[in-house]
Amino acid sequence: MRAPRRPIHVATTWVRRQPPKVKAFLAVVAGMTALVLLRFIVHDHDNLFVAAEAVHSIGISLLIYKLMKEKTCAGLSLKTQELTAMFLAVRLYCSFVMEYDIHTVLDLATLATTLWVIYMIRFKLKSSYMEDKDNFAIYYVAAPCAVLALLIHPSTSHNLVNRILWAFCVYLEAVSVLPQLRVMQNTKIVEPFTAHYVFALGVARFLSCAHWVLQVLDTRGHLLVALGYGLWPSMVLISEIVQTFILADFCYYYVKSVFGGQLVLRLPSGVV
Repeated sequence: MRAPRRPIHVATTWVRRQPPKVKAFLAVVAGMTALVLLRFIVHDHDNLFVAAEAVHSIGISLLIYKLMKEKTCAGLSLKTQELTAMFLAVRLYCSFVMEYDIHTVLDLATLATTLWVIYMIRFKLKSSYMEDKDNFAIYYVAAPCAVLALLIHPSTSHNLVNRILWAFCVYLEAVSVLPQLRVMQNTKIVEPFTAHYVFALGVARFLSCAHWVLQVLDTRGHLLVALGYGLWPSMVLISEIVQTFILADFCYYYVKSVFGGQLVLRLPSGVV
């Protein structure tokens, strides 16, 4: 007699068989449902942004544990860590000169741990670094973000250079995970700690996106006016949504793998 299938397995099998348009619709519905739940569960939506920073820090902590326990950096993208350090350093500077608050402290802690990870990959564990798999050129994302920041940035009363730098870190954060996704695409197999780290990034990006969307809804659009005029307010929201959807596909396979009891995540071709 065949054992009964788990409900989660039945659901994932059904979703996997659906055409791309149906999958996209289901993803939008799931995202909207999560936003509605967060709106009623979390009363102070600023806490979502703090939670996003905290989850990002947890993801970095998982990387540190992996590097210290397993003594290997196989499967990690040095370039993603460098891009992360870059946008954190810029955001930290802007936070100091523009709006010093709890986010500044969280960014400082995350930057310090990210720099430690970079040091370990570059020097202590260099022999295990998969340089041939980490082949996404940084300037493919850094240069367009810099150009976009010059063209579209906040229209507040702050110094022009600071406003451009702030826009640059917003755009760069949205695409900083692309080199890590390229590494996983090249290897097809993602070991547990790396998978946990990338999933933590996905959760952090979703919480950050939810924070901005709910803030706009709560203020009935007035937040967009406070951010300035022109294209900048829209670009902030677009950047948050982009970085959420970049990781959505991976997060789906991560959850499926966890519920399936698989310790090692195997990605189908063309997922990333």
